[in-house]
Amino acid sequence: MTDTKTPTRSRLPHHRLVAYTVATELLLAVRAADIRDPKLREQALRAAKSACLNTAEAAGRVSPADKARVFAIARGECVEAAAAVEIAALADDTTKEAAEAVISSADRLYALLTGLVR
Repeated sequence: MTDTKTPTRSRLPHHRLVAYTVATELLLAVRAADIRDPKLREQALRAAKSACLNTAEAAGRVSPADKARVFAIARGECVEAAAAVEIAALADDTTKEAAEAVISSADRLYALLTGLVR
């Protein structure tokens, strides 16, 4: 769909946010955790996807209060995704290393979103 010789320059606001990039890294880390418990895996993936989507949605909002509200929702989803993988590691449904990778991404995203909420 795109010519490889000319880079695509998006005008969408979420593409300019470091927080969105980190949210997608969190999603990839949650996927890579390959949680064996299907319900816990679904919950972790849903929360990570929601963190991405809410970060993008907030970037497209106009009023500062509305942006802050949706960034706060994204922050809550970030914490939920991290907790789900952490619980999976405690239950031997994923590795400790996978959980540490998710927590590392979640820590960074949480800090970025906290700055955007204020």
